[in-house]
Amino acid sequence: MTLIYNLEHTTVYRYRNPVRFGEHRAIFLPSADHGGRILDYSLTTNIPSKVRWMMDTLSNNVALLDFHEPAKELIVTYQVRGEHFGIPAIAEFPLDPRAEEVPVQYTPDEWIDLSVFMRPHTEDPEGKVAAWAKHFVAGDQDQTLDMLQRMMNEIHATLTYRARETEGTQSPAETLRLKSGTCRDYAWLMIEALRRLGFACRFVSGYLYDAVLDGGDVGMTGSGATHAWLQVYLPGAGWRSIDPTNRITAGFDLIRVAIARHPGQVIPLSGSWFGNSEDYLDMDVNVTLRKLGSLPEFEV
Repeated sequence: MTLIYNLEHTTVYRYRNPVRFGEHRAIFLPSADHGGRILDYSLTTNIPSKVRWMMDTLSNNVALLDFHEPAKELIVTYQVRGEHFGIPAIAEFPLDPRAEEVPVQYTPDEWIDLSVFMRPHTEDPEGKVAAWAKHFVAGDQDQTLDMLQRMMNEIHATLTYRARETEGTQSPAETLRLKSGTCRDYAWLMIEALRRLGFACRFVSGYLYDAVLDGGDVGMTGSGATHAWLQVYLPGAGWRSIDPTNRITAGFDLIRVAIARHPGQVIPLSGSWFGNSEDYLDMDVNVTLRKLGSLPEFEV
């Protein structure tokens, strides 16, 4: 089955007095790959702007916006209509024997290609993240897929999901200390833990399709906003998606937009403004992702 969807993502910034805007970066358009294709898209702003497109170092689509007028309100709206093929289960891609147990063995070529995704990005001065990661492989708990499932289950069972309006991502140690976080925090904790066990992992920013909006039975945590999860590289299976927030590893719920070494590289909308600090009032983000229809599987 193929899901045909419509996405609308609106960000509103409000100010007490008119302010000037510097260049903004927008990352909202999924990259074309085997997981789907874009049928139509648009990017609109409430004040005159010039839009330029580029592809960053990780092949993510980035729109650069230059604004020509000051304003008390900035509204940026993304709209995408796309076709989503879904994520196959890991079981459909048998692991190479060298990936079945921890530590996974990467070839020299894989090491060169994956090294930037294997190196931990955050400091862990007290060793709490490393200790948390190692307890999943203590004793004879060395089966890769079993370990990944147990780590995902523990995040879901022991941490409390708390949405917050402030930008940024907590450090993994802070997430463990607070025992709470957002989807970004959950994904970042699991990435940095797995990197300390020798896995290549990357941060994924995208959107979450919540079937309950179309009459489904089960609601998803984190819908109505941008979503984040991770991908881990497993020889034989390649890059496999893991969403610790909803314990998703397959299906039609995750629509990938961008990948990164760390969360700061794929902020959906970022930029600068010029005015007095007290001019800033607030911001609102609204995301709707609805199914327009579905296509049957192609029979061979």
